[in-house]
Amino acid sequence: MMETLKELPSEFLKLKKPPQKIYYKGNLELLKHKKVAIVGSRRPSFYTKNLTSRLAQGLNERGIVVVSGGAMGVDAIAHRAAFPNTIMVAATSLEDIYPKVNKELISSIYKDGLAISEYDKDEVVQKYFFVDRNRLVIALSEAVIIAQADLKSGSMQSAKIAKKLNKPIYVLPQRLNESDGTNLLLKNGEALLINDIDQFLSNFGKIVTNNDPIIEFCKKESSLEKALAKFGPKIYEYEFMGKLKIEGASVVVCSGFSSI
Repeated sequence: MMETLKELPSEFLKLKKPPQKIYYKGNLELLKHKKVAIVGSRRPSFYTKNLTSRLAQGLNERGIVVVSGGAMGVDAIAHRAAFPNTIMVAATSLEDIYPKVNKELISSIYKDGLAISEYDKDEVVQKYFFVDRNRLVIALSEAVIIAQADLKSGSMQSAKIAKKLNKPIYVLPQRLNESDGTNLLLKNGEALLINDIDQFLSNFGKIVTNNDPIIEFCKKESSLEKALAKFGPKIYEYEFMGKLKIEGASVVVCSGFSSI
């Protein structure tokens, strides 16, 4: 069951159109932390998926909360890699999980992360809700990473909002014709380039936690099905990295891997 915030986050009060109410599920303590938005294409390239995951995980390790919109693609990857240190801003009521393909992820965020929305359960979803959602994602965050974006996309709308709110925008180096939106932001001097992930992450401080939520989860729960439901394809990345071993329907933490 969703609850209502007693007071709006101070970041929302700076908006020209602040929400009237905010409904939530999850851990409100996350609102007190420094936050960075990661948004982007619903159909990212393998390259973008990999770097988005590295960025979100690196921010999480430094105690930075990753904010995104719960959509397919970049949003979902960012939420998973930062989990449970992540805030999802929904474009629908929290009583209606959307998109359904992210049901397991969103349910996990409801429980261990934080999900917020300005829409009550009786609201009829409108197309403009998704653009309005973006203003809340950007307002909450002190910086915005746009991992990949077409020219006409919600992510480019987010870039416009970020410029109006004087939030720094960061983008990844991308090939021609693969992310025309972010390449245009670079061309116009409206975004900063992340050409070294470790150097970029160092701007957000040193690693403050050695506990890897995936490793800790798999130490207590051996079910591959449950691990995939909670963390998605990240489980297979960890297997490739030698951190986990998949044995049939079970997942085992490899010797020597208790933390990142």
